[in-house]
Formats: sequence, structure tokens, C-alpha cells
Amino acid sequence: MTKPILAPRFELPLRASIADSVFAELQRQLLSLELEPGSKLSEAEIARAMGVSRQPVRDAFYRLAKLGFLQILPQRATTVTLISTGAVMRARAIRTALEAETVRVAASALTPADFDVLDALLADQDAAIAAADRPRFHRLDDLFHREICERAGLGHFWDLIAENKGHMDRVRMLSLAFASRNAWDDHVRIVAALKAHDPEAACTALRAHLSRILGQIERIRADNLAWFADEPAPPGP
Repeated sequence: MTKPILAPRFELPLRASIADSVFAELQRQLLSLELEPGSKLSEAEIARAMGVSRQPVRDAFYRLAKLGFLQILPQRATTVTLISTGAVMRARAIRTALEAETVRVAASALTPADFDVLDALLADQDAAIAAADRPRFHRLDDLFHREICERAGLGHFWDLIAENKGHMDRVRMLSLAFASRNAWDDHVRIVAALKAHDPEAACTALRAHLSRILGQIERIRADNLAWFADEPAPPGP
């Protein structure tokens, strides 16, 4: 069944191309699961809904296919790929390696002003949990990790993480139905270790945080079986 196309939610930035804006919006809908795994997409319908020509949509489809989120069958259909546990685990491994180094640096680099920003983000995350606002918590979760990278002087690490974490994000979104508070508790422990200027404790807390998905993915898969590819969950490192 063809998935209804959602109305666009972006305003084209002055310096962004239409193709980049279409790509960003479709990627957001894919990672937030507004576009469900297994659903079919129509290039023409998306172009019409977003008020653009078909070329930027075609370009966005190609980029998303290269990232593994769409399967394009010429003259047949474009389908949102099912969630691959293997892709999720690879994304987690890349993210863990980069962020572990980041928190080691952040433990000596962050200032009281930086901690004020992180504490404010923790408060906002707590409010999002209380309001059961999963999309907001997900955005604040990303912002928390990005701020640590940037304030440690490693913003380019976040660029690499963002390029590779998409497959993990779809599972993370599903995990928020039951694990938002656990994620928040992890963030609190990470900040506490950073404030103590303890790189090993910060790294341990970060690794534990990103490893939670190893214990969650089979539960998530069992609850959303139709959205997952038919493959065993590989063991994590």
C-alpha cells in the first residue's frame, strides 16, 4: 500500500538548494518513522505535496537509496527499506568509537558555561519525558550529544556521527516508548563524569549509554516485526 505523503514542514533556507531541503525533509520523516518501513513512495506525489519539480525528489531518492533507506526499482516502485539489525549495529559501533574519544577530550575541555548549557538541555529533556513528547526528546537527545562534540572542539566528529547514525535512529525512536527515562539517567551520569573531569568515567558512561540498544533491539523487533528485515540480530562488540 502506498504511504500517504505528508505535507512538507520546511521553509526553504535562502542558502540551501531545493534538492537539499527535499532530502532533509524526507530523511527526517524516514528517521522519525513518519514514513514507515516497507511503505511505497511516489516521486510524483511527493513533488506535488512539496510544491517542487520531480528532479529534486529524484535526487533525494537517489541519495537516500545510497544511504540504505530506500530501495528503488526502476519502472516499478520506490520502497522504504526495512530496518536492518546489522546496519544498526554497524552504526552503533561507529558512533561509539567517535563519541568515546569525544567525551575523553570533553572531560578536560568543557567550562562552567558549557555545563550550564548541558544542564539546561537535561532539564528540557526531563520536561519532554514528563510531557511524553518523544520527537522532542529525540531532538534534544541529538542536541545534547552534538553540544558535547562541538564544545570539546570536535564538531567534525558530530558531522561524521550524523552521517552514519541514521539506521540507529529508527530503532532509537522506537525505544523511546519505554526507555526515555533510562536515556536521561545516562545523560546525567555522562555530565557528572565530565564535571568531575574524569575521562575514564565519562567514557564508561557513554559506552553504557550507547550499548543499551543491544538489550533493546530484540524487544523492539518483536513488537514491530513487520518493520524489520528477516535477519538475526548480530552480537555487538
